[in-house]
Amino acid sequence: MKISASGLAAHRTWLNVVSANLANVNTTRADDGQPYRRKTVIYETVPVAERFDRSLDGALEDALGKVQVREIVPDGRDFKRIHDPSHPDADGDGIVQMPNINPVEEMANLMIATRSYEANLAALNMAKQLALKAMEIGK
Repeated sequence: MKISASGLAAHRTWLNVVSANLANVNTTRADDGQPYRRKTVIYETVPVAERFDRSLDGALEDALGKVQVREIVPDGRDFKRIHDPSHPDADGDGIVQMPNINPVEEMANLMIATRSYEANLAALNMAKQLALKAMEIGK
């Protein structure tokens, strides 16, 4: 249940980052004066226990690979350059730097994150049902 819960939290973070990317697809000036830079999420995990006998001591719960967000990093791709002399952020040549966001890629990421979130939710619900059935054995 803890593994699924950590997956839910991590994918919720990814959904928030993708949503921010989509919301800022036309933001030509962020707080730093540059166009909005696409962000992505880096996950990390803890290795699974090497031996089963450690689980008998309660160590398995701590050693299982729960996922967590290590950091949210900016994408290193170059900004898009479009010619729009009427834009307030255009340079002397009429070029505007736009965010390095591909809406199609972000929508695909949104679908993947949503499906992953749903899979973790299904696993959590199944673990809950199994725990309830296990408690019924003693009746």
